[in-house]
This record gives sequence, structure tokens and C-alpha cells, in this order.
Amino acid sequence: MGRHKLFLDKLSRSCHIRNLLLRQALAECLGTLILVMFGCGAVAQLVLSGGSHGMFFTVNFAFGFAAMLGILVCGQISGGHLNPAVTFSLCLLGRERWRKFPMYFLFQTIGAFFGAGIIFSMYFDALIKHPGCFNVTGTDPTAGIFATYPGEHLTLLNGFFDQMIGTAALIVCILAIVDPHNNPIPQGLEAFTVGFVVLVIGLSMGFNSGYAVNPARDFGPRLFTAMAGWGSEVFTAGQGWFLVPISAPFIGSIIGTIIYQLMVGFHTEGEARDQKIAIDESVRLTNVTTNDKTKDNAKEIH
Repeated sequence: MGRHKLFLDKLSRSCHIRNLLLRQALAECLGTLILVMFGCGAVAQLVLSGGSHGMFFTVNFAFGFAAMLGILVCGQISGGHLNPAVTFSLCLLGRERWRKFPMYFLFQTIGAFFGAGIIFSMYFDALIKHPGCFNVTGTDPTAGIFATYPGEHLTLLNGFFDQMIGTAALIVCILAIVDPHNNPIPQGLEAFTVGFVVLVIGLSMGFNSGYAVNPARDFGPRLFTAMAGWGSEVFTAGQGWFLVPISAPFIGSIIGTIIYQLMVGFHTEGEARDQKIAIDESVRLTNVTTNDKTKDNAKEIH
């Protein structure tokens, strides 16, 4: 047991990364991997079983709880963003440094890529036997297991609006959850609350295109499917739909951030600032009064 512990200690020292940003990015990678692995796993069960091992509700519950678990895994290290749009919003507010954004975006995408790879490997035999094996569109498509694609009724413009509004709603709710001045969530329950937000968005906004609202969650698996056998059609399907889940969430992030700050954030921050100023002035007045009394007592003694 002593040698085993010594080996683990040496391994820990040799694998320890000193660079904080890299450690945070790796944590985001793992958290996003968990999000995609569990979420896309639920979709794979639904599609490949022909509906016998899943339904619309189970997919949405899976993504909601997957988001919760991903945040629990990496939240204390990196903040548990799991989504470049969330990182972008926090950078806009000055709560995160801009140098984090490209690093987080890259590693979140890498995590999503490998999360899709795990599900592909796990369900490979079932996928090969499926009638729509490696179909992107048409009869029994399977590319939608991993990335989002527009419904037949959806235009690019409507799809762009769909992703923009979904992301804006996500950002508004997340900013409310992490706002210390607006009924803060008890410590430890933030991950559960964000997971619940993802669940609600899926249940109310998932019909059009599967509510990606996350550039990394969509692009990473899409890139994997292009390499795994579905080919370049994953980028051309839906008149270049793949650009919508990459671009629209950032615009939605800006809109959500502005809406929350204008309607709630600036006001709660202002109240907190006014209260702090009042307390500081009260402390200064108390100190002045105490000093004056001390001087008067000293004069009486002399």
C-alpha cells in the first residue's frame, strides 16, 4: 500500500500542470465531453432503437442532467461554462478575461468531438445495422444523433432566429443564477439550476432544430461525423446550416446579456453599490465621532 501511494504521489507531481488557464481549459474539455456523451447517447438510443428506448422527453432530460453533471465536474476549476456563448457573455461583462475565450472555445469543441466519438464507438454495431446508416438527410438519417439539423419546415432565417432566441434565453437565466445581488442560488445548487434551464429550453424550443444554442456542442460532433463516415454533406446539408449554430448563439449571447443587464443587472448592482457607499460613510462618521471623543477625553485629563 505504501508503494502504491508513493507511485500515485509521483504520478500526481509529474502530471500536475502549472499553467492555470490550461488547467481550466482541460476542465472545460472534460465537462463538455460529459455533456455531449450523455446527451447524444440519449439521442442515439432513441434513433437506433426506433423509439423503443427513448422519446422526446428522455432526450431533453438527458441533456439537462448532462449539463448539470458537466458543471459539477469542472465548475470549481473553470466555472463550468461548457458553452462558448456563456464564456463570451461573461467576457462582455468583464467577469472573465478575453484570453480565456479562444482557449475555452477550442477545448470545449475538442471535448464535444471526443464525446461524440465515445457514443459512436459505443453504438457502432447498432449504427451499422440501422437502415439509415451514415445518412445525413433522407430516409432514417443518423447524423442528427450527433449534431443539429433543421426540420423540413425551417428556413435559414427562421433557424437563425431560433438559435439566437434560445441562446438569449439561456444567457438571461444563467446571468440571473450567477448574479450575487439577485436572489443568489445556494452554493452547490447552481449546476442543478442550469441543468433545469437546459431542460426547459429543450422542452419548449427543441422542435425546430434540436436547440444546439452551443457552438462547441454542435461543431465538435459535426466535425467528428464528417471524419467518421458521413462526409462533407454534414456541412452542406440545409443550405450550409452548420454556420447557424456557430454564429447565431454569439449574437443571442450579446442580446441576452444586454437584456438582463438593462432590465435587472444594472439595477441590482446599483443598489448594492449604494448600500456599500452608505455603509462606508456610516463607518467613517463613526470613526470621526470616536476620534473626537478620544481627543476630548485626552484634553480633560491634561
